[in-house]
Amino acid sequence: MTDSYDLIVIGAGIIGLSCAYHWKLDHPDAKILVLEKADRAASGDTSKSVGAVRNTFTSEVNFLLANSSIDFYSHVQRDLKFDLDLQLVGYLWLLTEKQHEIFSALEKSMPGKGIGFKMWGKEDLQDMIGRSSLTLDPNDAEAKRMRLEGISMGVQGVKCGTIGPELVAEFYKKELERLGVKILFNTKATSLILEPAKSLGLPGEPLIWQDKKIKGVRTGRGEMFAKTTLVAVGRWSNQLLDGLGIDSHIKTKKRQVFQVDSPEIVSLLHTQGFNEHGLLHFTILPQGGVYIRPARTAKGFWVGAADDLGRPFAFEENPQPEIDYFNFSILPILSRYFPRFSSQRPGKMWAGEYDINTFDANPCIFEKNGLIVVAGLSGSGIMKADSTGRIASALIDRKKHATLYGGMKMKVSRVGISEREVDPERFII
Repeated sequence: MTDSYDLIVIGAGIIGLSCAYHWKLDHPDAKILVLEKADRAASGDTSKSVGAVRNTFTSEVNFLLANSSIDFYSHVQRDLKFDLDLQLVGYLWLLTEKQHEIFSALEKSMPGKGIGFKMWGKEDLQDMIGRSSLTLDPNDAEAKRMRLEGISMGVQGVKCGTIGPELVAEFYKKELERLGVKILFNTKATSLILEPAKSLGLPGEPLIWQDKKIKGVRTGRGEMFAKTTLVAVGRWSNQLLDGLGIDSHIKTKKRQVFQVDSPEIVSLLHTQGFNEHGLLHFTILPQGGVYIRPARTAKGFWVGAADDLGRPFAFEENPQPEIDYFNFSILPILSRYFPRFSSQRPGKMWAGEYDINTFDANPCIFEKNGLIVVAGLSGSGIMKADSTGRIASALIDRKKHATLYGGMKMKVSRVGISEREVDPERFII
């Protein structure tokens, strides 16, 4: 099978679909192909995301990408009537006294007027969550051994919440099909086609002195050619790029999610006073990066942690969750602050991998010899997917600025490599 396109997008996860969608909107007559090795869209790490969104960042780039994407998702759900299961129930950071001091300094540096916070004192937290449900000062022997500190206050991010990652991908997929874009499933990209920009018919081309260009992709169905090829395969990026000596600027790290949904904890989902949904927020505990995420349809919680030191950078084709990680790392912390979890065990669990940009954890969107690379979303691909697609679309057209949803202009090179301009994120508590 040999065919030629204006654009080939490798990867039908949320990022690849967003990139194809926005370029097609600007080029309605263009011939676009999306390739996906699985039998359906968004079946890789998109489907294993916890589906959380927030705009609470100190980095202007982080804020712009996330804030605009959340606005677009709200538009899709509210105005286009496409259910994304978007619920802006908020984020809740439970902070120690020291963390509260750090936050107070950081809050003043938050960019723009679109970031809203509410502050909750100890009494507020216990009244709304339940005095028997939340332990403010865990002080048993095990808590002291883990050096757990007491909760001083809660910080609620307002324009934050949860969303259905696969529903967002389904929106883009249906729009692409409506616009006539071909999506080819069960088609694995095995390598990129590198050829001389102008062939001379010499053996061994492209030779080192020739100008080179990525002209398409090899697959199990044959070679497919395109004026522009875009790689949006997340943690699989290195498998396509390393062979050509192209640095994706990412490493991979496993993240795990555990679903706890027993009747004993269902009542924890429901609170009064935090938000109009009457739901507990996506809640981050003071220790170990442990979080609980309300899963309304499952009538329970998704539980995880953002472990760093000690978790290796390692690519796994099919990462598996580790029950001991839940039992011995997450549960001891979680059950000290939320005692109802003490006897809980996960009914379901899954694992995926982040494609981590190790220098500033923001997207890397750059061009190399006719190839567009979109990588390094670092676990925030869901909340930044729409903006990322718009920037990639602008880069394909060699535009200096991308227009994000809502009209904000952003310099494309800010998330590139050679002229990168990303301020470090400081709201990491």
